[in-house]
Amino acid sequence: MLRTFRIGGIHPPANKLSAGNKITPVAVPAQVIIPLSQHIGAPAQAVVKKGDLVKVGTLIGKSGGFVSANIHSSVSGKVNKVDNAIDGSGLKRPAVYIDVEGDEWESTIDRSTKLVKECALTSKEIIDKITEAGIVGMGGATFPTQVKLMPPPGNKAEILIINAAECEPYLTSDHSLMMEKGEEILSGTAILMKAVNVTKAVIGIENNKRDAIDHLNNLAKGYPGIGIMPLKARYPQGGEKQLIDAVIRRQVKSGALPISVGAVVQNVGTAFAVYEAVQKNKPLIERVVTVTGKSISKPSNFMVRIGTPISNLIEAAGGLPENTGKIIGGGPMMGKALVSAEVPVTKGSSGILILTQHEAVRKPMYSCIRCGKCVNICPMGLNPTLLMDCTQYTEWDMAEKNNIVDCIECGSCSYTCPSNRVLLDYIRLGKGKVMGIVRARKS
Repeated sequence: MLRTFRIGGIHPPANKLSAGNKITPVAVPAQVIIPLSQHIGAPAQAVVKKGDLVKVGTLIGKSGGFVSANIHSSVSGKVNKVDNAIDGSGLKRPAVYIDVEGDEWESTIDRSTKLVKECALTSKEIIDKITEAGIVGMGGATFPTQVKLMPPPGNKAEILIINAAECEPYLTSDHSLMMEKGEEILSGTAILMKAVNVTKAVIGIENNKRDAIDHLNNLAKGYPGIGIMPLKARYPQGGEKQLIDAVIRRQVKSGALPISVGAVVQNVGTAFAVYEAVQKNKPLIERVVTVTGKSISKPSNFMVRIGTPISNLIEAAGGLPENTGKIIGGGPMMGKALVSAEVPVTKGSSGILILTQHEAVRKPMYSCIRCGKCVNICPMGLNPTLLMDCTQYTEWDMAEKNNIVDCIECGSCSYTCPSNRVLLDYIRLGKGKVMGIVRARKS
């Protein structure tokens, strides 16, 4: 019997319209806008200025703290300016504007496609290379990878779990990567195992990707200690705590980290990026992005340079349909509506979803009927309707007491609510407020 997590969960339509479509490169734009904050934690600090010449792979932003990540140029050319740029939420963030001139790469980067399987580096040397390359969680959370690989004192990793669930509807970037870069992913997994000093790794893949399961199962025969685990398709199985529960049957307590149960979780895209960083000296300067939607003429999986305007990807997928209602960064469950199609691709950009005007319209909201559906399906065991009320009435003590900060913002509650209540919207607001109160109290 296929495993899955044990608390809550839903089954939204998969709509994997771009599944099976090969990864195709998107043309390098005339100008890229590379944000200096593409990760959780402190923004990187610019180390270039207007007029500087850069190559593909040149460091342009230095990590701004322990929880931070380096930023590299994804193109060659001249720095136009270091200025604020609008992000997907409409906020101004520091960024480096680069005018593209040719495509010259740093000489240290190995651009060959030859697989480099053996890694003679020590754990510390691997982590140092990952740090230098600016690798972050590629599933969307963008947590700096090197931080996860250095457990706090008193904690020891027992198993590495590679998150290949890709449970978010529509998105297929991870699926396409597994089909085309399987050897590199397994090599990256072996490198991560060495970095955290474990002898066992499990790649968890939902059972609706049978071709990827079979493909990696076949390749994994040459990688000792790495197993492939098919999982029952269930949303949000890609959540760290849900995946840990599904794979090793351990539940992470409220407020605790995955390492508390001996697990280190990394996204499958991160494993590929780690391989390229450690074995090819290639920083994180491009990624696979799914562009999809029921109205898009060519749903696609693109290899895209960081900083490329999203409009370029939409054009490559057949152009923006006339009946477009919203452009979503990410998938329909956890993604967020973008303020403009000119915002750039970042390290955390897994997908672009085009919704029609009909799909984008929210249904009228009615009073809660106390059906309890949101409570039953919450994968964190929370009471979403109570947390929404706490936010509406600014009951922050009660919100904290009822673990609002444990919300993983999966959207399952809003999806299942028969009264169309915007539960997640309010919980997000309340979570942010309570987290601010907790930080202030600790300081």
